[in-house]
Amino acid sequence: MNVGQQTTRRLASRAGRSICRSCKDTLSRNYASAAAAVQPEDQSSQHIPPVAQASPQASYSVNAGVVVSRPPQITRDLHPLESAFFLYQRRLNERTALPFTRYFYYKARTPADLEWKRKMRQRLTPARDIGRYKGYGDEAWNDELLVGAEESEMQHQVERLIADAEQTGLEDSAEAALNEAKGGAGKKVEHELIERPMSRITEADEKNDVKSLSRLLQRTLYLLVKNKEGQWVFPHDNLGKETLHAAAGRIINDAGGVNMNTWVVGNVPIGHYQHDYLQSIKTASGLNELGLKTFFMKARIMAGQANLNDNKFGLTDFKWLAKEEIQKEVRKKYWLQVKNMLAER
Repeated sequence: MNVGQQTTRRLASRAGRSICRSCKDTLSRNYASAAAAVQPEDQSSQHIPPVAQASPQASYSVNAGVVVSRPPQITRDLHPLESAFFLYQRRLNERTALPFTRYFYYKARTPADLEWKRKMRQRLTPARDIGRYKGYGDEAWNDELLVGAEESEMQHQVERLIADAEQTGLEDSAEAALNEAKGGAGKKVEHELIERPMSRITEADEKNDVKSLSRLLQRTLYLLVKNKEGQWVFPHDNLGKETLHAAAGRIINDAGGVNMNTWVVGNVPIGHYQHDYLQSIKTASGLNELGLKTFFMKARIMAGQANLNDNKFGLTDFKWLAKEEIQKEVRKKYWLQVKNMLAER
């Protein structure tokens, strides 16, 4: 009920039943308009003092850092259980494959047909690297590999593939048999030179060269530098009037030189490190600096190598380390704040 209605009811109660309905409506409209005109005036007359914004008295210094990494170059080694499972699946496929009509694919007495027959005489099975399978005969049931069989070793499979590729077809000829009977005194069968796969263990792994990017090809390596205080950290510097992305590119060039072909991934930091001072420092602007916060950007190295000869941060050494190796070099507090930024592999 508004003010006009309340006043009308009050006047009507005083006048009793002598006031008519028309007068009652007129009084209600007049008092309602008067109340509406007075109400904004009352609100405007109220004075609300402005809220004063207090300037911050303490702050942190903001730094930009970069985590430069080299991604894995090769696939990881299989677990023994994985190797056994994959070998079992391949041998199972060999056993369950239905026989097919050879002449559907190879015309009789053509070079392709003769090559197929030659390989079957040598392999005794279509597969080249998973051992021989005898699906018929009294020993057909005994086709599973025993524990420790050489067929399950990766190196044995590689050797079998290379040996099969080097065969020319002359090994089963009469001339080769006669040469073998004479003790190899005759003409030897020449094999085509097949390029062997490179070892998964590099020379840098054998020498434990932590400055080489050719080590631990199955793992991710991270660039760690040694600052003037003798501490191992990720490259970082003060953040100026620039974005974190631009600062990361500048820090890479100032720390590791221009011989690294790198790529800064994204515009969002992957983590941060907070260092609190024992006592706050008074800055020129009158603020109390409580410590520093370093926000790290992610970067990848595509080619090149770090060179600290002309670095601008006083760095003395660098290493390319995996995650568990970094834990042994950095301080415990530093490790606890940066470990979640690093990949397990």
